[in-house]
Amino acid sequence: MKFELPELEYAYNALEPNIDAKTMEIHHSKHHNGYTNNLNNAIEGTELEGKTIEEICKSEGLSGAVRNNGGGFYNHQLFWQIMTPNGGGEPTNEVGSAIVRKYGDFEKFKAEFSKAAATRFGSGWAWLCVNNGELSICSTANQDNPLMQEGCGGKPILCLDVWEHAYYLNYQNKRPDYINSFFNVINWRKVNKLYLEAL
Repeated sequence: MKFELPELEYAYNALEPNIDAKTMEIHHSKHHNGYTNNLNNAIEGTELEGKTIEEICKSEGLSGAVRNNGGGFYNHQLFWQIMTPNGGGEPTNEVGSAIVRKYGDFEKFKAEFSKAAATRFGSGWAWLCVNNGELSICSTANQDNPLMQEGCGGKPILCLDVWEHAYYLNYQNKRPDYINSFFNVINWRKVNKLYLEAL
């Protein structure tokens, strides 16, 4: 079965003013769609065809085409899920408690996650993962993700795309402003669900 571009649960303009409609439209319908089509082409007729995207990302010896497009498919699929209109705030559920246990308070978590996103040179992602029941923050280059990398391991439950195509129309070179705005659209109910599933 071929991978399909997931539909968004909200309109392209629903995350404004934090993420503008034009960026969302291009990002979803062009970039993510491209990763989806290229992934299907790259795995067609190989031993990876029919595997889940998680299984593909965890596979050894991936070709460049599968690694880049498989990562692009997986990463964006999670990214759209963990955002929502009228999101943000400080989580008060189980993942909120885990954040306080690990980082001391929400502001310290926010600062550490923001640093991971801001200091990723060039294109890549910042991640919050669950690894053996413990939260961890890391970043990856390009379309890599924690399923692919030792040292940035665990199950991803929150991610932020810091490729320029994710923010440049609205924020230009002001990546820190984009990162700060991202915290206004996080769907903490969804992140909490992913956290509980990863335990």
